[in-house]
Amino acid sequence: MKLFFLLARVPYPTEKGDKLRAFHQITHLSKHHEIIICALNEGVLHDDAIPVLSKYASAVHIIPISKPTIISNIIRALFTGKPLQVGYYYNNSTQKIIHSLIKKYQPDHIFCQLIRMAEYVKDLPIDKTLDYQDVFSVGVERRLATSSVFMRPFLKLESQRLMDYERMAFDQFNNKIIISYPDRDLIPHPEKEKIVVVANGVDTDFFHPLTREKEYDLVFTGNMGYPPNIDAAEFLVNKILPLVLEKRPHLRVLIAGTSPTMRVMVLRSPHVEVSGWVPDMREAYAQAKIFIAPMQLGTGLQNKLLEAMAMKIPCITSSLANQALNAKPGEEILVGETPQEYAHHILTLLKDKDSAASIGEKGLQFVLKNYSWETETAKIEALIAGK
Repeated sequence: MKLFFLLARVPYPTEKGDKLRAFHQITHLSKHHEIIICALNEGVLHDDAIPVLSKYASAVHIIPISKPTIISNIIRALFTGKPLQVGYYYNNSTQKIIHSLIKKYQPDHIFCQLIRMAEYVKDLPIDKTLDYQDVFSVGVERRLATSSVFMRPFLKLESQRLMDYERMAFDQFNNKIIISYPDRDLIPHPEKEKIVVVANGVDTDFFHPLTREKEYDLVFTGNMGYPPNIDAAEFLVNKILPLVLEKRPHLRVLIAGTSPTMRVMVLRSPHVEVSGWVPDMREAYAQAKIFIAPMQLGTGLQNKLLEAMAMKIPCITSSLANQALNAKPGEEILVGETPQEYAHHILTLLKDKDSAASIGEKGLQFVLKNYSWETETAKIEALIAGK
């Protein structure tokens, strides 16, 4: 079968969650199907992107999208009623290019990742699958509590527009998938149970236990330009860390990940290192005693937790993040809510090496049992085949 993958970002390198998900879905589906990739790209294209993706796709088309075009798109969306998440990526000239490519390749099925790209293909009379991945409307709504008074009206409007769009998109696609059951339950459609849950996996051949000197007590990773990660980093450093330092005055924290904003950069101190982009994230995980992801915002499955658990690093996170992960609290992962609970978990793991080792080992076994890219992508194949 010929599959046309429509993406808002080029799925290589895989430093962001949507890119990681698309890349592994493409690599596995390419074993039995012909893949055509069509992706938008803002900024500089990575030198290896097309060579790497061409190993799995018969054609790779990258459509540049400039900053002036994006600004124009957003202004237009404000007045047309589209969510900014959709309007950001949508314009008529790009639609003409995408439709011409679809006409050229005559795909059997269109795979559209995120509602951001749904506008381009929602009306086409071709079998198609929408990957909601996350529930954007709820993600924006959760940001209201921590946003400025100035931003709240815009976020509230965007959340409502996203909710309306998520509901509309449901009826425009033959198949719908999403990353977790909690996310599926948040989709604003009466038939949301028809959405198939396709979780992420973890590449356990790449992410596996490594022996390294432990230079840091704690590590937190991710795209540090992403609001939920920014919020979590601030919560870690401003709320949790002072409590831990009372008992562990020499504690060291690493915050690693691409595109740290100024809000993240100012968290640096003698106790906190902000590394920015790292060429091999495994080194960041392996050099820390504990992985912590105190997520207060956002939706979806945290890939960072899967990767750290696959490397046998004991993990601490929030109940919000563990809703999608579904690991056993106290056995496979530790779950905190308040700064005091997080501090208690950190101090316990640092003091009790046997407990830390047990959490790490059980976390690894949990990931091996439950998160396989091959198993999850097989669900997409079944959908496409109509099974």
